[in-house]
Amino acid sequence: MITEEEKYAHPLAKKRRMALIVLPILLVIVSVASLMIGQVSFSVSEVFSGIFSSEDTMARRIVWEIRLPRILTGIIVGVCLAIAGSILQGVMQNPLADPGVIGITSGAGIMAVAVMVVFPGYIIYLPIAAFLGAFVAAMIVYALSVKKGGTSPMRIILVGVAINALCGAGTNALMILYSDRVQSVLPWLSGGLTGVGWVQFKMIIYYVIVAIIVSVYAIKHIRIMRLGDEMASLLGHNVERSRFFLIVLSTLLAGIAVSVAGLIGFVGLVVPHILRLIIGGDHKYLIPASALAGGLLVVFADTIARSVFDPIEVPVGILLAFIGGPYFLYLIHRKGNSIATN
Repeated sequence: MITEEEKYAHPLAKKRRMALIVLPILLVIVSVASLMIGQVSFSVSEVFSGIFSSEDTMARRIVWEIRLPRILTGIIVGVCLAIAGSILQGVMQNPLADPGVIGITSGAGIMAVAVMVVFPGYIIYLPIAAFLGAFVAAMIVYALSVKKGGTSPMRIILVGVAINALCGAGTNALMILYSDRVQSVLPWLSGGLTGVGWVQFKMIIYYVIVAIIVSVYAIKHIRIMRLGDEMASLLGHNVERSRFFLIVLSTLLAGIAVSVAGLIGFVGLVVPHILRLIIGGDHKYLIPASALAGGLLVVFADTIARSVFDPIEVPVGILLAFIGGPYFLYLIHRKGNSIATN
């Protein structure tokens, strides 16, 4: 005899299982297709020969030295942004929460630009600078959002909008003051993977491994936080400490992505929200599914951006903004009343 609970849980369990099977398969397919597509096209056999053969062929030079590190870095960027968005939406109980919306990305951006135009000799420290900028922005947002009885998710987003404006003004000021060095920064500000190679991949991979391990540990905290502040407190959970920890984790993830790919927005907004509609809000499944879908989205968008408009390469951040911007407006229109009450 199937209970009422089992009857409703079964379709969701099936969707979760399918998502965790289909998404990695799609990611592999899109990644291989991305290795094949470009100004110079290759067959599947040439791609694998370029990866695994040590012969100095054109396929080896293009696939191994240019396309593969770009795709792997794109996957990392998508994974980081999607996990960060998933965590923030869970912590704040708000579908509009995203590293870009609450100022984290802008904070990382202004510090990264400062390193690139003011201290170009210290470019190796770009991930650390981006994280520090994101961390400071997150702490300012958090501090200004605290009110009697805790923090309000809506207040966090409103303060984040103001921080976004301030960081944007600071970034523009740096570009005016160091106008002779702006040319190298402009593609980065648009968000993209142009010029990304093994150096950038190696620069962030260790940070990514640590961040993903911590994200797995954080799942139990997010699941408790989703019960609401009052219920979590009744269960003996330190709500404010957990919220602080999870915001810092999101900051690290966003800082990693920004340091190599620039200001790519809306991945952390769109991916977790759509997946939540499909597989539910349990972060035990939502975080790994978001990570896979985030990597898939960035690699797919980057492939489109560099191939469809050939010989012009459109920054992937611009392409994703055309997708994410309307979706953000749709969410505001659909969820406006419920968000306003938080």
